[in-house]
Amino acid sequence: MSVDKEKKNNINIKNKKAYFDYEILEEYVAGIQLAGTEIKALRQGKASLVDCYCYMSGGEMFVRGMNIAEYDWGTYNNHIPKRDRKLLLNRKELNKIERTLQDKGITAVGLRIFINERGLAKLLIGVARGKKQYDKRETLKEKDAKREMDRFAKR
Repeated sequence: MSVDKEKKNNINIKNKKAYFDYEILEEYVAGIQLAGTEIKALRQGKASLVDCYCYMSGGEMFVRGMNIAEYDWGTYNNHIPKRDRKLLLNRKELNKIERTLQDKGITAVGLRIFINERGLAKLLIGVARGKKQYDKRETLKEKDAKREMDRFAKR
């Protein structure tokens, strides 16, 4: 039984492009409302967060652009891979995010999908501001400098 728990909890799909393209201001952990075969495909690690973002509609938050590939053993009941999925957050968090998204240049992006210790799929949402081209170059310079320092520290 402990082997299954370890196997379930190692799902950690990141959106590396979001950290490069955006300056993350705040982070929230949200549950995802999934169909039957979606969680099975997610546990196989068949998901992608490239070009995924979150939006508010009718007082609720949804994620668009998140791709969960079809489940291999699914039949005609298989899910649609790129459908909009509802995010499960507290009303207090939803109100705070909605107020923040009213500001110009602020967006909400999906940063990471993981499965918590109870076996539930969670999405880490980042409220972010887009970076300019020179900010992206600065990020690359910092990353290279850190890599060089780590290389010399190991010697």
